[in-house]
Amino acid sequence: MSSKVFRATRSSISAASSDAPDGHRPPLPPTVTFARRTSSGRYVSYSRDDLDSELGSTDFMNYTVHIPPTPDNQPMDPSISQKVEEQYVSNSLFTGGFNSVTRAHLMDKVIESEANHPQMAGAKGSSCAVPGCDSKVMSDERGADILPCECDFKICRDCYVDAVKTGGGICPGCKEQYKNAELDEGAVDNGRPLPLPPPNGMSKMERRLSLMKSTKSGLMRSQTGDFDHNRWLFETKGTYGYGNAIWPKEGGFGNEKEDDAVEPTELMNRPWRPLTRKLKIPAAVLSPYRLIIFIRLVVLALFLAWRIKHQNTDAVWLWGMSVVCEIWFAFSWVLDQLPKLCPINRSTDLNVLKEKFETPTLSNPTGKSDLPGIDVFVSTADPEKEPPLVTANTILSILAADYPVEKLSCYVSDDGGALLTFEAMAEAASFANMWVPFCRKHNIEPRNPESYFNLKRDPYKDKVRSDFVKDRRRVKREYDEFKVRINSLPDSIRRRSDAYHAREEIKAMKVQRQNREDEPVETVKIPKATWMADGTHWPGTWLSPASEHSKGDHAGIIQVMLKPPSDEPLLGNADDAKLLDLTDVDIRLPLLVYVSREKRPGYDHNKKAGAMNALVRASAIMSNGPFILNLDCDHYIYNSKAMREGMCFMMDRGGDRICYVQFPQRFEGIDPSDRYANHNTVFFDVNMRALDGLQGPVYVGTGCLFRRIALYGFDPPRSKEHHTGCCNCCFGRQKKHGSIASTPEENRALRMGDSDDEEMNLSLFPKKFGNSTFLIDSIPVAEFQGRPLADHPAVKNGRPPGALLIPRDLLDASTVAEAISVISCWYEDKTEWGQRVGWIYGSVTEDVVTGYRMHNRGWKSVYCVTKRDAFRGTAPINLTDRLHQVLRWATGSVEIFFSRNNALLASPRMKVLQRIAYLNVGIYPFTSIFLIVYCFLPALSLFSGQFIVQTLNVTFLSYLLGITVTLCMLAVLEIKWSGIELEEWWRNEQFWLIGGTSAHLAAVLQGLLKVIAGIEISFTLTSKSGGDDVDDEFADLYIVKWTSLMIPPITIMMVNLIAIAVGVSRTIYSVIPQWSRLLGGVFFSFWVLAHLYPFAKGLMGRRGRTPTIVFVWSGLIAITISLLWVAINPPAGSNQIGGSFQFP
Repeated sequence: MSSKVFRATRSSISAASSDAPDGHRPPLPPTVTFARRTSSGRYVSYSRDDLDSELGSTDFMNYTVHIPPTPDNQPMDPSISQKVEEQYVSNSLFTGGFNSVTRAHLMDKVIESEANHPQMAGAKGSSCAVPGCDSKVMSDERGADILPCECDFKICRDCYVDAVKTGGGICPGCKEQYKNAELDEGAVDNGRPLPLPPPNGMSKMERRLSLMKSTKSGLMRSQTGDFDHNRWLFETKGTYGYGNAIWPKEGGFGNEKEDDAVEPTELMNRPWRPLTRKLKIPAAVLSPYRLIIFIRLVVLALFLAWRIKHQNTDAVWLWGMSVVCEIWFAFSWVLDQLPKLCPINRSTDLNVLKEKFETPTLSNPTGKSDLPGIDVFVSTADPEKEPPLVTANTILSILAADYPVEKLSCYVSDDGGALLTFEAMAEAASFANMWVPFCRKHNIEPRNPESYFNLKRDPYKDKVRSDFVKDRRRVKREYDEFKVRINSLPDSIRRRSDAYHAREEIKAMKVQRQNREDEPVETVKIPKATWMADGTHWPGTWLSPASEHSKGDHAGIIQVMLKPPSDEPLLGNADDAKLLDLTDVDIRLPLLVYVSREKRPGYDHNKKAGAMNALVRASAIMSNGPFILNLDCDHYIYNSKAMREGMCFMMDRGGDRICYVQFPQRFEGIDPSDRYANHNTVFFDVNMRALDGLQGPVYVGTGCLFRRIALYGFDPPRSKEHHTGCCNCCFGRQKKHGSIASTPEENRALRMGDSDDEEMNLSLFPKKFGNSTFLIDSIPVAEFQGRPLADHPAVKNGRPPGALLIPRDLLDASTVAEAISVISCWYEDKTEWGQRVGWIYGSVTEDVVTGYRMHNRGWKSVYCVTKRDAFRGTAPINLTDRLHQVLRWATGSVEIFFSRNNALLASPRMKVLQRIAYLNVGIYPFTSIFLIVYCFLPALSLFSGQFIVQTLNVTFLSYLLGITVTLCMLAVLEIKWSGIELEEWWRNEQFWLIGGTSAHLAAVLQGLLKVIAGIEISFTLTSKSGGDDVDDEFADLYIVKWTSLMIPPITIMMVNLIAIAVGVSRTIYSVIPQWSRLLGGVFFSFWVLAHLYPFAKGLMGRRGRTPTIVFVWSGLIAITISLLWVAINPPAGSNQIGGSFQFP
């Protein structure tokens, strides 16, 4: 294993120095230095005069011309040295971090099994023919050997570098001069740290995927780095046509508005087809729904007024508690119901998307995909709690997604730094070599192998290819072997580490014997390391934690598991030595990167939010997809076209103002009765659809397609046009109209709320985003690439067709080294990451807060419900796990309520009903206080013989009937327009009370103690008891794990049951029975018990096997309540507890 060392220097933004004292001199605007790359790879700076003289004196800014691709107008192929560099990067494990060097460890073996795909790290290949060298020969996209000499002498990268640098460029085989010996000396020098790009030169991001520069230099470079006149003419702002030039209006180029360009007649007159449509709820359903909401609101107001006026003088305490609770319930219902006034549905048209972005046109003659790139984030933290096989299946579903391969990248965040996760991802990349082409060949759905092979429906339905049965059988066998390899990884890693450790101990003892010949040899103690497959130490967390190798203390790690695919399709053929016939099937795989951010003691790593922000920065440097899809490790892509569905919204007219597209969460493995409302359909199909009619749904943590620029904290485009604000009317704050026209095109949409200028001051970016030039350069590129297609004059802030057809740059070592620096533990210091940029810190529910911040800046979000579920995941079906899940959500809501993210403090850009929805998110846990009191009121009524009203008169019963009937009618209409079932609605009501009397109360207590006293309380499991039936799919449903969260619901059930018995007994044996009060109390007690029925059923376990602790607590509670009641109301003729009975 060889290593390269990078200088551990932070890249910085070049800024003009100022000698003015006390900073009175205004900061100079950042200067732009033009440079060209020579054939040797060095950068030569150009002055403005030099640049003008090279480009010629012709005023080329007055017209735009489209020159069709011709044989002599093709970009040059990358040199051998560039391919060699990318091959080196993909086979290297990069590590580094704070106060340490960044190293690239060249790995000839990533996993124990053999890597077959040429894109995969450690892919097999020929051996170097140089004597004494056993390294692998350089290879191309198909895995074929790259032989730089005509004599076909096989040579590895390092030997090739030595031959060029020290051997005079002479081939070791034929002893002739190499004809192509272009090498970037800085990138291949083994004797010095690999350098980062010069900050003052042409940065890598300025040569990214597409043309987005609007500066008047017009400096466009081909893949060789030289100025490309044809490319400059081809990729300009105007629209294109064959053999004609489309002239902008006088003076209109580059920095002018897009509407100023004269469009061709055929483009102006062509009907514009939208990518999405709003499907409004039928008025026959929505109008009665709104009317009943209004009627129920009036009935509630009249009822509360009547309750306040008519006190129960016999039990004022009972009346008072009930009225306070009812007022709060009415307030909570209003907060929950008002945002539901404008529900909508949406639909997409994938055919139009294909027509606009993947059909041959004048601007895209080849029909190559013009869709923007997507970076998919998958987060995992602990392989023991999140099985690697589940994560691997998620990765495979992403790699096989129906999206342009060259535009798709997948990043796996392993926050635990475990070698088990690393090797499981490498195994997944290896198996993808067969699985992904199989899915493409036979149009497989779903593309998660575990789910696909466990389908209960006929797998051969709609399959027409004659070899499908044979292919499926072979892939199934390979997948079974893949599962065995994944499941055996823990033992394999442990055995391997033990063997290497024993070898190291033997070596150490030999050295000790040689140094101490006559002295007795003592046992040598060596830290027990975890070893990788190539026989080197794993830089992450060891199985036996040690210094700098534990979960909270390890270096940053980046491994390119699958290097970026070639730009053109790579079709398989029948001659390949593979199990499947992949003729005419694209065998390329998307970019796959393993990332484990650096962790050190003393740094707050901010859990999942911190890991996601590290991925945002690393991906911006390596692929810079303008859109980001984040998935939990157990949520896989169920609909291979899901990303295309989301892209329809982002690329539609006005889509540049959409910050994210949220997909509903769908779950597998839930019991048929959905005992604990795990599907959460009322939230995902009712509340979220309703929010979609306002400013958009909330972000729920997974299954969300983000616009990268929105995550960076920028305001939406045209924010001042849509939100003038009340302050402008009062203070008359106006902008010069000319400043907008003079703003560079790429900066118009890059504006933050605290900036009064239309043009962002790029010199301030390091304070917001850190001091990585790569990262800052990537921001305007991502903004431009994420714009909708300007295929019609009505589309504002669009990009020209064909702008994203340029191949991405090849990965080099300096790029990955920069990515290592931005995932280090120190990078976020004194920046706005987690405060305004990226995922927001400070809350357990970072997802809700992140979405709230975007809506607060004026962005909109969209809810995308696809006909076939977009994503599917797993949910806890065990009662205790479900309660702890709800506890975490509720705790986050309480934290939001007591923070500056409270919706009461929202900006004027947030709509009123959207603000109410977010306010309800922070308030709903506090309903538990009133709910618990109200659940005890029926029991107190039965114990005392009183009721919440003086008598059950007609007025009270009429109000009660009206409130109940309107609630049922609203439920029926919600079921009608949302498509959920009545049973799902009832399960949601039941678990609302179960969670409200357990987890929500604990969350309120935890939140109050944290805010007031700074005390953090964690509710953990104290004992376990499980079933023995491992073959039952729903075995977890019957496992009872005792937790303190169960005490309040158990108490409520026991108290109400005892109260019913006491009330019935008193009424039967009383001289004057009060049947009306008994009926009122018993009715409400049964209402409480009916809602708690799933909870009681969960305590029973399977076939009545209830843990002893449940009986103990039930007995204690029953005895305590009985003694308390006897003390409050002792038997006649006795003032002591227990009547006439006395202890001896």
